Amino acid sequence: MKVKTILVSQPEPKVENSPYFELQQKHKVKIDFRPFIHVEGVNAKEIRLQKIDLNHYTAIILTSKNAVDHFFRVADEMRYKVPEGLKYFCQSEAIAFYLQKYVVYRKRKIYVGPKDFADLSPLIKKYKDEKFLLPASDQLNADAPITLNALKVDWTPAVFYRTVMSDLSDLADVYYDVLAFFSPTGIKSLFMNFPDFEQNDTRIAVFGSTTQKEALDHGLRVDILAPTPATPSMTMALEKYIIEANKGK
Repeated sequence: MKVKTILVSQPEPKVENSPYFELQQKHKVKIDFRPFIHVEGVNAKEIRLQKIDLNHYTAIILTSKNAVDHFFRVADEMRYKVPEGLKYFCQSEAIAFYLQKYVVYRKRKIYVGPKDFADLSPLIKKYKDEKFLLPASDQLNADAPITLNALKVDWTPAVFYRTVMSDLSDLADVYYDVLAFFSPTGIKSLFMNFPDFEQNDTRIAVFGSTTQKEALDHGLRVDILAPTPATPSMTMALEKYIIEANKGK
């Protein structure tokens, strides 16, 4: 079965040189973008009910750009003046770079991990006497609590935003050759919107082992998987599959 249409369950990239656009032009496939999930902020009143007082913390652990946005949104709602001496522990370079949207980088104490949460361990251990706040979503990855509890540091998780399933009812009669998913919640959103979804000839592409598990748990056949050593990104996995499927086109 040849691939002519792909639906990516994420927002459309804002950069012109996105590998998705290159894939589209190179292989003459149509790629649409539609977030199957979206993020909604938790208001300051709800956060106070979680017994969170921002003045109590000396360090913030940031695991995503959403965490950055919602920490500063809540700080603003609570009229909390972010102190110069507040330390930021960022899970990746990309998050640390994004932090510059809110703070003057050189003036702040920013510590950056290579990629995975566990990689932050040596940095957090070095500052184990800090009081850490972890602003996150209602679907916190298990590796964060495991890592922080093992370090025996004083840390508090707080739900600053929620992952919510989007309304996809307008897609009811639209068919795509490939559906690409990036989180377990994306798969859940598919079945919440379309409880009777039958895969048939639709190819399912998944990113990450937890997304793969969710797809399999829902009885889906996973045709395209990333990351792998050969295809570390979703676009590379899609391209490899397209080349194979569209042979002799």
